[in-house]
Amino acid sequence: MVVEESTAMHHQLDMECAPIGRTVKQALLRAQMESRVIVGLSAAINVLSKSPEGSLFCLMAVPKDGDSATHMHEVLLEAFCYENDIYVIKVDDAMKLSRILGQETIESCCLVQKTWTGELNEEQLNKAENQLVDYCEAHWDAPQHPIVQLPAV
Repeated sequence: MVVEESTAMHHQLDMECAPIGRTVKQALLRAQMESRVIVGLSAAINVLSKSPEGSLFCLMAVPKDGDSATHMHEVLLEAFCYENDIYVIKVDDAMKLSRILGQETIESCCLVQKTWTGELNEEQLNKAENQLVDYCEAHWDAPQHPIVQLPAV
């Protein structure tokens, strides 16, 4: 009985990841057109160390085995993001993430910066970003976050 519930829950997460992967792609492409994407681990760490309040999402590809230094940086980056209320979205493949972003090199992470608008300098989210915030909020306290399957590029 417990196994069936676990399998059903896992299947539900898989089903949930398909449309959210397209939403991630839409949000990334829009943010990139608006020059709000910071690509690469070093660049992300640099930006976050100066002004973490300007970042909305941190997208991180599942790490490859064997690169312990990069893995350590990614773990620290993820913890820093949670500490600063930046939504972390784990994606299935660095190659797909890099292709969506039009990168020549394979990058394991990127930041999406916030859009500020109006005289009160308020944060503004587009439709895809609102959907991603809802998705992230739904999984914020989960012990293990689902991995979003990005669409093939």
